[in-house]
Amino acid sequence: MNDWPEGYGRGSQGSQPEGARAMRHVQRRPVPQQQSQGYDDYASPGYDSGYNTGQVYGQQPGDGQGGPPYGSDPAYGRPAPNWRRRIKIGSLTLVVVLLAVTIGTYFWADSKLQREVDLSKVIERPGEGDGTNYLIVGSDSREGMSDEEKKKLHTGSADGKRTDSMMILHDGSNGPTLISLPRDSDVEIPSFKGSESGKLFPAEGRRVKLNAAYAEDGPELLVRTVEHNTGLRIDHYVEIGFAGFANIVDSIGGVEMDIPKAFKDKKSGADFQAGKQTLDGEQALAFVRTRYAFAGSDLDRTKNQQKFLAALASQTATPGTILNPFKFYPTMGAGLDTLIVDKDMSLWSLGNMFFAMKGVTGGEGTSMNIPISGSRGGNLVWDKAKVKQLVEQLKNDEKVTVTEK
Repeated sequence: MNDWPEGYGRGSQGSQPEGARAMRHVQRRPVPQQQSQGYDDYASPGYDSGYNTGQVYGQQPGDGQGGPPYGSDPAYGRPAPNWRRRIKIGSLTLVVVLLAVTIGTYFWADSKLQREVDLSKVIERPGEGDGTNYLIVGSDSREGMSDEEKKKLHTGSADGKRTDSMMILHDGSNGPTLISLPRDSDVEIPSFKGSESGKLFPAEGRRVKLNAAYAEDGPELLVRTVEHNTGLRIDHYVEIGFAGFANIVDSIGGVEMDIPKAFKDKKSGADFQAGKQTLDGEQALAFVRTRYAFAGSDLDRTKNQQKFLAALASQTATPGTILNPFKFYPTMGAGLDTLIVDKDMSLWSLGNMFFAMKGVTGGEGTSMNIPISGSRGGNLVWDKAKVKQLVEQLKNDEKVTVTEK
């Protein structure tokens, strides 16, 4: 017996399949050309079955709540940018680039250092103390200078090299100490081993000006003479010539100085008015070499040298120079091209020396001439008692209390 209402549907009772009924609310729509006929081709206009996209009728494509899919850009239907990931990748890339630049700069700078001085040739050396001692030498080397440059910088045309200035810079836990050694200092030439010949020269009790040691057998004998007459061990040697000095100053755009009193010196080319002014390379060289404007006193000249070198270091070690490649690399290049250092000098030690020099004017350190007690034959005689006390304080890395007078 069939429970279905008559005429509603015959099911399996009839021998013929039930015919299709007309559904008034569904209308066929025209099939576009070159479009395959599928299920949607027979849907009514404006009706979207959702079979093509998998969406439910009445909802927007997305998470089932009527919004765009999570992490997608609703305007274009593609995933939105993952900013956290992008920031991580950008930061990592920046670190890699900075590391590559740092390593490249290190090897570039290291290749420019002229490690020509062998302190292992220095004999009978004093014992090591605390802190680090640098012997900083300004030579009158004219190597690589044209006749025009020699004339412009008032260097003269003498052959060979002599020391125009000598300083000991002690870098320790009680702040840096900068001690000038006048080139007219009366010192004894000790026994020494020839830097080229390796021959041992015995002590003869000769007393000469300090700069004569350099002229006789170069940096190794100068170090030996300084160590013998002071009792202080020199850890590193740094030398720069006229041209390099002037180039460094010009590379940073000059050095500002406050000159307390006007002075002139025909031999050095100095011609300065009193007051604040910016010195270019030529003027800077004249400033540190002037001695005859001060009645020939080497002590007044060493004071000017200390003042200028400290100002140079202070104005060079600034973010405006270090972080600006257009200033940093020319400055480094100008300095490193003309620096002569000992074989054990590293860039790290050179950097420490530079910042210690800057600290001299930053209120952290002390600058002075080596104590003088008088003169002998035109040479300046050191105060032995004060020098001994000063050296002991430096060796023990104590606060320097010794004065130059």
